[in-house]
Amino acid sequence: MAGYIDFHTHAFPDQVAATAIPALEEKGNVKAYINGTVAGLLQSMDQAGIERSVVCSIATRPEQFQPILDWSESIRSARIVPLPSIHPADPNRLQHLEQIKERGFIGLKMHPYYQDFFLDDTELLDFYGKVEELGLLLVMHTGFDIGFPRTKRADPARILNLLQLIPGLRLITTHLGGWDEWEDVRALLTGLPIYMEISFALDFLDQIRLRDLIVNHPPEYILFGTDSPWADQATTLKMLTKLGLPDELFARIVRDNAGVLLD
Repeated sequence: MAGYIDFHTHAFPDQVAATAIPALEEKGNVKAYINGTVAGLLQSMDQAGIERSVVCSIATRPEQFQPILDWSESIRSARIVPLPSIHPADPNRLQHLEQIKERGFIGLKMHPYYQDFFLDDTELLDFYGKVEELGLLLVMHTGFDIGFPRTKRADPARILNLLQLIPGLRLITTHLGGWDEWEDVRALLTGLPIYMEISFALDFLDQIRLRDLIVNHPPEYILFGTDSPWADQATTLKMLTKLGLPDELFARIVRDNAGVLLD
């Protein structure tokens, strides 16, 4: 096993995956590479030489917190690292953060489009402050979303504003700092101590711009991610390899940086 770590994947309970995957394929006009189950993810990991995957859930309604939390606990293993989710409109969101911490999870996942909020909304500052206080990781969808209108809900300017308001927040931005907003990422975020995982960037950026964004960012703040099942894990690894990054930087991206955060 090569020891690679994929910091951004998705899976569903078996009975949910059968309906959720086709619905999400239609909404985003994308095709899933695997069936959306944990078993399917583990098979993909074996084929790609990936040791561990972070499984990100998204609570699209406040009442989904407990079922997602319980399911996340049921799938947790040496190879699967689940992140539960809290809806921003959840009236018990602060207590639920404590519950996530008490159950031993490393953090949570949120999505401004599917959860209908703006990243730097001041009404969420108490929530973000509690995330920081508890030392949890917050994996956040950033940039546009392929299935939604192009409203700037989680763009680089909002990321910068949030981190200026809550500088200790352990925020991990997905899609290399903001999907399809990479010019603003380069102008506003590149070079700052902000975690970025690279999913869905390799598929949409040319190699010159992609390599420029990666090599000019602090090497300890880049993470490998695929957004599986919406990208193939083995193919994404091959695409990253083709960038010809220095060996030490490549190792940091595919394993070392994530290992520090997970362990």
